[in-house]
Amino acid sequence: MPDGRSAACVADAIRAAAVRLEATSDTARLDAEVLMAHALGVSRSDLLLRHMRSEAPAGYPALVDRRAAHEPVAYITGQQEFFGLPFMVTPEVLIPRGDSEVLVETALKARPGARSVLDCGTGSGALLLAVLANLPQARGTGIDSSPGALAVAASNARTLGLDERARMMAADWHRAGWSETLGGPFDLILANPPYVENDAELDTSVCEYEPAGALFSGPDGLDDYRILVPQLPALMAPGGLALVEIGHRQAEAVSAIGQAAGMAATIHHDLANRPRVIAFSAVLNGQR
Repeated sequence: MPDGRSAACVADAIRAAAVRLEATSDTARLDAEVLMAHALGVSRSDLLLRHMRSEAPAGYPALVDRRAAHEPVAYITGQQEFFGLPFMVTPEVLIPRGDSEVLVETALKARPGARSVLDCGTGSGALLLAVLANLPQARGTGIDSSPGALAVAASNARTLGLDERARMMAADWHRAGWSETLGGPFDLILANPPYVENDAELDTSVCEYEPAGALFSGPDGLDDYRILVPQLPALMAPGGLALVEIGHRQAEAVSAIGQAAGMAATIHHDLANRPRVIAFSAVLNGQR
């Protein structure tokens, strides 16, 4: 049986790699195909249609080795699709996940006329840039405390042709005065802060490769919500909306933090019907 290193053709190499990756990944065949497409410099669809009988590239086994060691496919290829858009990703940023698309969908539906957008903890820029790509009248600011993340986000803005409407700024909501130079208020505020419990058991591909500072937030995963959420009302324009991603067990606790800060909370669910996003709006005289 071919072992992926001596396979004569692409199809054999993919088959062998998929078998090997079964111990690492629930999507072993898909991973093997994506890595092969990357090695060949073609799309996955082009790979399947035109290259299965081609000679396997010499660099493919090294890519499979990396995935077998639990490194995420997105870091190996340097790219992840999100909301139909291609994003560069590096170990400086979290890999954008499909669950977060709920936040983008909610933003576009709830505030289609938004003209100013703030993304707190922008990472790769995925949330902000996906929103701006669908709101041509809007301009946005992405903030992050990581210089490496800001560099990735700025590169993605340029690649997507959104750099004239998106600016990336260093800011840390743990520090006093962090919001004074942002130029608000904002019609839409997006946030996907760290929300994983410090002692949570995570997949090896997450805990050993993705940035810990963007994942963990105290014993109950709520430390960043306690700091950021009470500051959101001061950043919101009249009629503005703040959309905050949560862990699926955190809806009640995060809603309570926002309500204590004078905001109404509406919970939105992901495709698995789990709480995923909380929409906060200002409450004036008992009304939203």
